Amino acid sequence: MRLHSPGVNTGAFAPAPLLLDNSAPFSTTTAPVTDHILYEQPLNERIRTFLRLEFLFAQASHHLHSDSPWDSRCTLTSLLDILSIFGRTDLKTEVLKELERHATTLNKLARNPDVDTRRLGEILAELDRLSDQLHQSGGPIAADLKKNEFLTGIQQRGAIAGGTCDFDLPGYHFWLQQPARQRVRDLSAWLGRFDPVARAIQLILRLVRESAPLKPVTAENGFYQVNLDSSHPCQLVRVALKRNSPWYAEISGGRHRFTVRFLETLGEDGHVRQTRDPVDFELGCCVI
Repeated sequence: MRLHSPGVNTGAFAPAPLLLDNSAPFSTTTAPVTDHILYEQPLNERIRTFLRLEFLFAQASHHLHSDSPWDSRCTLTSLLDILSIFGRTDLKTEVLKELERHATTLNKLARNPDVDTRRLGEILAELDRLSDQLHQSGGPIAADLKKNEFLTGIQQRGAIAGGTCDFDLPGYHFWLQQPARQRVRDLSAWLGRFDPVARAIQLILRLVRESAPLKPVTAENGFYQVNLDSSHPCQLVRVALKRNSPWYAEISGGRHRFTVRFLETLGEDGHVRQTRDPVDFELGCCVI
């Protein structure tokens, strides 16, 4: 077992400035990691919710413009999942707080002579614009959709296995048989209610991810643990593993530490175990 502290020769656990040179995380980590599989683990509830919403928005977008009724089903299922998350917490307030926090953090970088002031100004302007849009939206996000009888009926039946089949929801079946352009128009209008908050979450997660570069480390016996500085809470752990690796990463953690275990599947029964081999991977701990 190898135990590390954020201050010991890692360099990956401190906020990185928006530097002018090409080694800055804001200019390098945006490139896709094509030869790696990326695993991420949120270490607080706010980022956990944002990642789930990011996933659902991406899934909805992927299926939205396809002609098949099955794609419309997938899009609508994602929409209802998004609506369910918004019903459990005040996401608008949470997003606004996070936008304000990032604006405060980045404004402090303006005094750094190595900062790319043009890019910093663009990001701060985008943060302000998104905050203004959310403030101007008035009331809870997509409040009207929560009262939509068509959507709530589907959501209620969706809790039952197979509950959205044709005989259970004839109105849904009728809608799915309408021309694709009509279904896409309806779905686009419903999803459009979330546009301001979706774009804000996208920017927040981009800033979080780009706050720490991925750096090479080794997990002895397939296990890696890091103690964290609670005065600079880590928000997101990112692990990049070569695509042809026989293992996958399982990350767990909280405010004070996180661990990464590398697991391999054994046999056809799906049994997994932690590898005993050393594993080379790349690690980033995002604290911004």
